[in-house]
Amino acid sequence: MNRWSFALSRRWFGYLALALVFAAVCVALSQWQVARLHETRSANELVDRNYHSTPVAVMSVLPTLTSYSPKQRWMQVELTGSYLADAQMLVRNRPLNGQPGFEVLNPLLLSDGNVFLVDRGYVPIGNTQDRPDHIPSPPAGTVTVIARLQAGEPTLAGRSDTPGELATIHLPDVATLVGKPTYTGAYGLMVSESPAADTRPTAKPQPQLDEGLHISYAIQWVIFGIMAFFGLWYAIRQEYRMRNADDPDEQERVEVRERKKLTKPRSDSEVEDEILETIPHR
Repeated sequence: MNRWSFALSRRWFGYLALALVFAAVCVALSQWQVARLHETRSANELVDRNYHSTPVAVMSVLPTLTSYSPKQRWMQVELTGSYLADAQMLVRNRPLNGQPGFEVLNPLLLSDGNVFLVDRGYVPIGNTQDRPDHIPSPPAGTVTVIARLQAGEPTLAGRSDTPGELATIHLPDVATLVGKPTYTGAYGLMVSESPAADTRPTAKPQPQLDEGLHISYAIQWVIFGIMAFFGLWYAIRQEYRMRNADDPDEQERVEVRERKKLTKPRSDSEVEDEILETIPHR
């Protein structure tokens, strides 16, 4: 009689079905991680391409005040106008390199009468006060600004604006404060301005592009799927040994395995434990 025939029972076929389902789920999760990797790479390529793009006139990419597409993030635009210095605003709770501070927003009045919000950069909190000790002033008169497009931010529950300070860059609220037709689809992180001011707020750093651990997770899921079949085989083998424990051939194989264990080189920790056991305890 075939000693392995028990593995053809309904019970073991059920375990095999579970292993197949588990492996299929692992493969699907692995493919999902690969898809996420491709999405991340595409997003990184878009950011890199837009970040180093040639500046274009803002009207060519934002034809209306509400125009904006997520694919335009970090795209460089060129604007010419004059800063509304009296309408300068600060956005609080904006850390940079672990130091708390503010972002400085300056509305730029364009030649067509519309206003575009320029984020000129970061300033730290003061040494003896919560507000900045010094805020660099924007240049007076006509200025040409290169900026990278960013989407407006949502409002946050429980966080309200105060005079001269904003909780978030919610562009409709900014438009209300400015009191002129204002772009509400996007604002810009300043790259440069000409003529340049004597000093400017600290520019925000270039975004760090990272693919994440998607490929590692994809490999891990495949390994998990394979391990399911190894586990199934191990369980079948253990049952075979229990069912045939009285068989002379199986008993001989058990003795061989035991001898291999005895002749196996001992680890340093095992030798140390043996030495410690010989030392008398007081």
